[in-house]
Amino acid sequence: MDFRPRRFLGGGHFQTIASFVLPRRFSLAKSEERLVEVEPGVSVLCHCHWQADRRGALSVIVVHGLEGSSESKYMLGIAEKGMAAGMNVIRMNQRTCGGTDSLAPTLYHSGRSADVAAVAQHLMENDHISHFALCGFSMGGNLVLKTAGEWGPDGPPELCAVAVVCPSLDLAASADALHSPMNYLYEQYFLWKLKARMKAKAKCFPGRYDLSRLRGLGSLRDFDDKVTAFYCGFEGASDYYSRSAAANVVDRIAVPTYILYAKNDPFIRILPETRSKIVANPNITFVETEDGGHCSFVAERDGHDGHFAERAVVEFLRSVPFVSLFCP
Repeated sequence: MDFRPRRFLGGGHFQTIASFVLPRRFSLAKSEERLVEVEPGVSVLCHCHWQADRRGALSVIVVHGLEGSSESKYMLGIAEKGMAAGMNVIRMNQRTCGGTDSLAPTLYHSGRSADVAAVAQHLMENDHISHFALCGFSMGGNLVLKTAGEWGPDGPPELCAVAVVCPSLDLAASADALHSPMNYLYEQYFLWKLKARMKAKAKCFPGRYDLSRLRGLGSLRDFDDKVTAFYCGFEGASDYYSRSAAANVVDRIAVPTYILYAKNDPFIRILPETRSKIVANPNITFVETEDGGHCSFVAERDGHDGHFAERAVVEFLRSVPFVSLFCP
């Protein structure tokens, strides 16, 4: 499939904003809510959509981006399209997200790939799923690529594929790009959301968080330096970005993987050395479009709903040889 932006919505900023503001309706049956303990005393909330034969269908674990949740439009869109394609879809909230601040005394961040692995393990042990795929958007894309890369060839035999959209796998470069003047509104939006979350966490866990650390923050890197790194065991933002980037392990991914990225994404950057690792890995299909913005890819409807990225992800998962035996 080739991506062509919807009329009058060409350009990285138009695309990015359009996907955020355009109204959407979804046809989804009520999901099963599932709390999964990812480490002692820390649970994440998952919304599970099951086929009649949950064991035989491909289960797709979907992870949202920074300050998103299981209710983000692209999460619901993947669930709708995946269910129509005969897949189970598990919309995973990262820890503290989706109204779950009280379920985890710790913060979420881009390095918590173990949480994704724990959800997969839970589904294998409790629902006896026979095969699964990982899917992620932006920060969630980094997380699932990092999970698959850390597993490498020794991962669960049930893992069939990975699909990501605009993954932030070079965290430092993307954080710095977000701080450019053209991206001021995006960065301020993220900072506003992150500060609000910190205030909510402080109410849930009195005495654990010092809200004075929020003063004077002017960039995402500032927040990650004074808050994320400080409370999550990193020496600073640079150490956090370096240790948490999926770029470190993308060359070890051993299952069919799809990466969709737009050249005009306003703030996600993929560095040349990371591109070299991607190209050198025969398991990775890297699709880079001229347009599409950040996790947007709003196309003409042309017989479908026009949300190209979601459609492309589901079509890729259906094309994986083992999966195609089970999906209609």
